[in-house]
Amino acid sequence: MKFYVKRLLAVLALGGILLAVTQTRAAEPTYLSPEALAVSPDGKTIFVACLTGHRVAVFDVAGGKITRTIAMPDRPTGLALSADGARLYVTCASPASQVCVIDTASGKIAEKLAAGHSAQGPVLSPDGKTLFVCNRFNDDVSVIDLASKKELRRVRVQREPVAAAVTADGKFLLVANLLHTTRGDADNVASVVSVIDVAAGKVVKELQLPNGSGSLNDIRVSPDGKYAVVTHLLSRFHLPTTQLERGWMNTNAKTLIDLAKMEIINTVLLDNVDSGAANPWGIAWSADSKTIVVALSGTHEISVTELPGLLAKLAKLPAKLEEGKPYDYNAASRIQADVPNDLSFLVGVRRRIRLPEAERGPRGVVVIGNKAYMANYFSDTLSAVDFTSQYPKWESFPLGPKQPMTKARQGELHFHDASICFQGWQSCSSCHPGDARVDALNWDLLNDGIGNPKNNKSLLYAHKTPPAMSMGVRETAQMAVRSGIKHILFTVQPEEIPTAIDDYLMRLKPVPSPRLVKGKLSEAAKRGEKLFKDAKVGCATCHPGGAFTDMKSYDVGTKGRFDKPGEKYDTPTVLECWRTAPYLHDGSAATMRDVLTTSNKGDLHGKTSHLTPQQIDDLAEYILSL
Repeated sequence: MKFYVKRLLAVLALGGILLAVTQTRAAEPTYLSPEALAVSPDGKTIFVACLTGHRVAVFDVAGGKITRTIAMPDRPTGLALSADGARLYVTCASPASQVCVIDTASGKIAEKLAAGHSAQGPVLSPDGKTLFVCNRFNDDVSVIDLASKKELRRVRVQREPVAAAVTADGKFLLVANLLHTTRGDADNVASVVSVIDVAAGKVVKELQLPNGSGSLNDIRVSPDGKYAVVTHLLSRFHLPTTQLERGWMNTNAKTLIDLAKMEIINTVLLDNVDSGAANPWGIAWSADSKTIVVALSGTHEISVTELPGLLAKLAKLPAKLEEGKPYDYNAASRIQADVPNDLSFLVGVRRRIRLPEAERGPRGVVVIGNKAYMANYFSDTLSAVDFTSQYPKWESFPLGPKQPMTKARQGELHFHDASICFQGWQSCSSCHPGDARVDALNWDLLNDGIGNPKNNKSLLYAHKTPPAMSMGVRETAQMAVRSGIKHILFTVQPEEIPTAIDDYLMRLKPVPSPRLVKGKLSEAAKRGEKLFKDAKVGCATCHPGGAFTDMKSYDVGTKGRFDKPGEKYDTPTVLECWRTAPYLHDGSAATMRDVLTTSNKGDLHGKTSHLTPQQIDDLAEYILSL
């Protein structure tokens, strides 16, 4: 009898535990995180990709409400709508992504197409026969034939393609690469726009953005087919980080491209002299191609530029000063090359419109008539404004029930919020884009002296692997977060803000490497794993399993021209290093192979000089698979 009583009590207790767990899980907020938008041809419907909500919401413009939600198998990162509005193509990101094809009449997924790692930025060809998909972590673009539902080819681009746009004649695809591919200590470091010849299936041109350009987020072709615009940061990484005024560290820009010549016209800053426009994101054109709307995600605004006025101002500037010709000494821009440094160039042709205080993190944007609609990532809302009105008034539309923000969600917001920065020039994510990873630039931060730039580090596992910074000058990541607010954002914030940022960063998880084969190590990586753990090579001595760092500092012979003799550098984790190039404290190694060969003189960070070229490749393959 006692046995049955005990068993009954155990079952009841277990049921109570399960009930408590269920109740806890049910109480956890589900955030929608709207990021991308697409509008129907008749302008009556807006489709909203809700990233963390794993759904697409269908918004009725006239009624101002959501009429339907469509569940997605993974995070929906991008939308492309057929010309007749009958099919919606949704990139659902994962290591083995899918493109879900939605029948818009029924709201059901009609079919699924295979794509690459972390697919986003889908684009349809003008004839509707071909779908292009950016496979972000494969560094390539899928070309999918929609009739056969087969991938025709993959086109390699530079690094982390996140957005694309096709020319009106369908001949060229322009691809925005998030990051650069060069050494961090090079004189010129910048991301590019790759131009793919669609018929040839290859990149035929790289449009080089100004030095310091990176964190590209969107690219769009004008309805008349004449121009394209790409949003990006323009970082002044070659300057010591002593101030923020006048864009000393980061400026925020858009670059205008002439599609007839397939050349860059110029890069203009979205900031004002004393007010940064941090983290420009989505782009939308008016139907007449005369207005460009850009979402300023970090400062929670939109930027509205009149293209004819901008082109007129640009056309007045010569390529170089002519001898003997008088010029205006008071003008910030006297020649074309001055424009990317001119914080006042858009005066008179652009206006900034601030969102209501409750609307945070605008990313996706579409234009219907004179209204711009914004997808607000952190407030789970759509906002609409008539950008032609002298006194614009915002309308706000909830995409679902309002959810309380957890500490981690608050931290994510603060991490992307430039309002906690002096004059709004940048946010934490300006230097750590892509879920707190890297901008791949060298910065001369003042925490270890001046004149010795260090390559940016990923914040993944920063709280688990103290100390922080390349030279370990911060004992913990918690200290680094607070110092960053004070010495990089140049403000003082209440303790709840860095505490929330800590909580957000501590919840970051590594993304599976694109070098894995069905989630497992390739044969080459398996061979490399044996070498990594071999005591004669010694990698695992300082990078043991688990966090893959012993959290100690060493002089490993990587001293550069700006370093002092005998300096020691913190041993970084090699987890997820496939996405954090360039390598070493000064970014002097462009590839992992460089780390193991030309940057390892004297075998001071692993005994690799005796390895064969094949063994070096295998070892690199393993490290890049972690």
